[in-house]
Amino acid sequence: MEARITVLPGDGVGPEVTAEAVACLATIAEQFGHAFEFQEALIGGAAVDATGDPLPEATLNLCRTCDAVMLGAVGGPAWDRHPRDQRPESGLLRLRKALGLYANLRPVSVHPSLEDASPLKPEIVRGTDLMFVRELSGGLYFGEPRSYSDEAAVNTLPYTRGEIERVARVAFDLASVRRKRLVSVDKANVLETSRLWRKVVDDMAPAYPDVAVQHAYVDSFAMALITRPRDFDVVLTENLFGDILSDEAAVLAGSLGLLPSASLGGSVGLFEPIHGSAPDIAGQDKANPIGTILSAAMLLRHALKLDAEALALEAAVNHVIKGGHGTGDLKGATHPHGTHSLGARIQEAIRPPRNKSPRLADSAYSWCGSPEGHRSNH
Repeated sequence: MEARITVLPGDGVGPEVTAEAVACLATIAEQFGHAFEFQEALIGGAAVDATGDPLPEATLNLCRTCDAVMLGAVGGPAWDRHPRDQRPESGLLRLRKALGLYANLRPVSVHPSLEDASPLKPEIVRGTDLMFVRELSGGLYFGEPRSYSDEAAVNTLPYTRGEIERVARVAFDLASVRRKRLVSVDKANVLETSRLWRKVVDDMAPAYPDVAVQHAYVDSFAMALITRPRDFDVVLTENLFGDILSDEAAVLAGSLGLLPSASLGGSVGLFEPIHGSAPDIAGQDKANPIGTILSAAMLLRHALKLDAEALALEAAVNHVIKGGHGTGDLKGATHPHGTHSLGARIQEAIRPPRNKSPRLADSAYSWCGSPEGHRSNH
């Protein structure tokens, strides 16, 4: 297979972690006989510095004409005082909107070897395997009107039935091939948009009779998420709630640096770790590349429809973690690595011993939201 992948390293640790993900994808291509072409472009603060625009037209054109987009991270204090339309984050929001990406998939699984890495008790996090489906192109982040002054500020939270239906359909479909449980998170006791959200989900539920649906207020769900995470399978949320809750869920896995994501809905998908640019450790070879590498596995599965290749990459990550290898953010890693060294170890694990197939047995524990993604070895 031939595929063109646009790489947007971005800011902070973004260039470091995307370099390792690209190297893993290149190794997968080598092992499975594919031809992947990688083209880099500017986004975020790096683009602001070079062009004055956090999403240059050349970058957007490249993204629109490729098969998938791999993103690192954007933002940092260097651009905090820029006007809103020149801040790095606005470039990412514009890219999501321009590509028609409305469903953000954020899997959260606890690797058995990392049960002690969470500050929560192992018996709480053990066996956690859930999928956030976050609406990505509506809500407060995009609502108009909006305004700001030193005395008052306004943001608007709009949703239409159509916007809710399309992301809910993604969540229902995923629940149908996972453990057939869906919880929809809202604030329907206060917000009119949440009342509509809840009604739309209820209206759609009869079309999925095998999926058990429940509703939860965002505040109570935030507590349940870290006290009984195994109770949940697919979690459907609006934009802001999903952003906050999926970051909170990183405490279950043991590190924000472990978690991948896929943004889908348009003709080209966007794949990125959920962590930020971490400017405090940028350039120090300290960033955990696993979230980005697992995002590359999601790219293989969802954008290129290469499930065996995705499983092989996930298996390599699992093999390395089980061996005690990790960066400094992973509590209890017995073999410490820097960003590049850990990426190289995963690349080595992708290459099977002579005359043997990739370690697909390790992929019974799956991270990235395939139909197999509900399985774990607990």
